[in-house]
Amino acid sequence: MTGIQARLKLDWPNFQLDVDLDLPSHGITALFGTSGSGKTTLLRCIAGLERATGQLIVNGEVWQDDHHFLATHKRALGYVFQEASLFAHLSVLGNLRYGLKRIPAKQQVNLEQAIELLGIAHLLERKPERLSGGERSRVGIARALALSPDILLMDEPLAALDVKRKQEILPYLERLHEELRIPVLYISHSPDEVARLADHLVVMENGRVLATGPLAETLTRLDLPIHLGEDAGAILDVCVAELDAEWHLARVAFSGGSLWARDQGLPPGRKLRVRVLARDVSLAIEPPGQSSIQNILPGCVDALADDEHPGLVLVRVKVGGDIILARLTKKSAAMLNIRPGLLVWAQIKSVALME
Repeated sequence: MTGIQARLKLDWPNFQLDVDLDLPSHGITALFGTSGSGKTTLLRCIAGLERATGQLIVNGEVWQDDHHFLATHKRALGYVFQEASLFAHLSVLGNLRYGLKRIPAKQQVNLEQAIELLGIAHLLERKPERLSGGERSRVGIARALALSPDILLMDEPLAALDVKRKQEILPYLERLHEELRIPVLYISHSPDEVARLADHLVVMENGRVLATGPLAETLTRLDLPIHLGEDAGAILDVCVAELDAEWHLARVAFSGGSLWARDQGLPPGRKLRVRVLARDVSLAIEPPGQSSIQNILPGCVDALADDEHPGLVLVRVKVGGDIILARLTKKSAAMLNIRPGLLVWAQIKSVALME
């Protein structure tokens, strides 16, 4: 048995956690929800820092059940908090080595692998006071990986960083996504981080799981109170099909056709994600004429739902085997008689390539 099976309950005076989850054995699972929904509490229960009742099995090993509770220090996990909390008196290398004494030598990972993965070889002799915020975060993640964990728990690891430092560390997190063969549970309030990094999504509210499933599928469900506002949209897995050197554009292909985006120097054949925001999609019921919008795709309306604003509606459109979302005013939707089953043309103003 692989993956994570978590059936956990916690009953506090003003909060109850009650989850029943089966999560993948590798890749990044994002825990998403408003503040107070129970994301961090769930992570702490998995770590054994909160003593919930129920059952927790990680890759076939029982960490707790009705008769057994494995202490936190005996759980093969790495935990990355918002603040790296490095030991000020130790160098970066000293911080990385600190936890290894409790790991049997035969179970220890190659420390060089964690150092290379996070790109911190040039920092090993520095003390924490000489590190930037992004560097501290990378060291904290490397320290967690050095424990040879069966699971990596990350609680808003970028929350304390400014935009520049976040952009500095995101490529390293993407390397974790590509190269780690262990499950990563990742908490973030940033839709951009979730869209860029996650494979699987768990939506939580009031201590319970509202939905769980593959990222692209779950993000485009209209029956969930995922309050993304201007960030509502869809994720598409694409491949770079063509470069237009004259206009500095790249054509990316997916099951429903292709899209033009700004060329970011990616070679043909490169697989990546694109994010299409609902606010950047309009619908037409006849083939559009000449327009500055280059991305026009035929599709079929799959579903409609009220948006957060009373004058707006979200429309799910099936394009090939994928789903995109469009945000329309209710007046426009009524004038066009937008309804399930209607053939439409989706006009996509812009797409964001997510390397």
